[in-house]
Amino acid sequence: MQDGHLVQLDSVRKSFGDNLVLDDIDLSIDRGAAIVVAGPSGSGKSTMLRCINGLESIESGTIRFDGRPVKSSGREIYGIRAQIGMVFQQFNLFPHMTVLQNITLAPLEVGDAGREPSERRARDLLERVGIPEKAGDYPADLSGGQQQRVAIARALAVEPKLMLFDEPTSALDPEMIREVLDVMRDLAREGMTMIVVTHEMGFAREVCDRIVFIDEGQIVEQGTPDEFFNHTQSERAKEFVDKIIHH
Repeated sequence: MQDGHLVQLDSVRKSFGDNLVLDDIDLSIDRGAAIVVAGPSGSGKSTMLRCINGLESIESGTIRFDGRPVKSSGREIYGIRAQIGMVFQQFNLFPHMTVLQNITLAPLEVGDAGREPSERRARDLLERVGIPEKAGDYPADLSGGQQQRVAIARALAVEPKLMLFDEPTSALDPEMIREVLDVMRDLAREGMTMIVVTHEMGFAREVCDRIVFIDEGQIVEQGTPDEFFNHTQSERAKEFVDKIIHH
């Protein structure tokens, strides 16, 4: 039996120049858990996600994914990164490729499945994110919400063990946010392990198992949505919750 933690951060430190962005972070994430990372802008939330999948190196401490150390260099990281889906604020779709081509690109590059099975899976994923009719369209023909749903389908195409979402709705118009959160909600219900950096606290309250509150590079507080919203321990988290609720 594998250890229950899929991701483990121990004493992780990361700086950009003199700016300490992650200050001694300890965090463990169980398989099947949906975690929301909240906190003010510039608190280190996005950097933490990028360190988990090796896009950023860390100065000290260790990050383990599925029992293996994550390092940002060396061949190992490609194997690890192939098991982690990442969805960014910007959709990062290739504009010259159709939706179907965008989704099948990675599986065809890394996997040994042929074109037909990959396309079948891509169509299934488009069904899952609610836009099966868009397979032949180009990203420019889609709304922001549809593009982000394609980006989620693309991240799922390699059958990841972990999904990272970095403010996936912050570039969207308000009326499109819901359709993207609905897809994420379904994923969480299906048991996908996910770490979501977001300001959407309604989603956090309803969907996640645990909220991790980061401020100035430190985890100030973590707990269930109920604990976080109704029984905040720290002054900083309290201020944050008050701002959001009375926003």
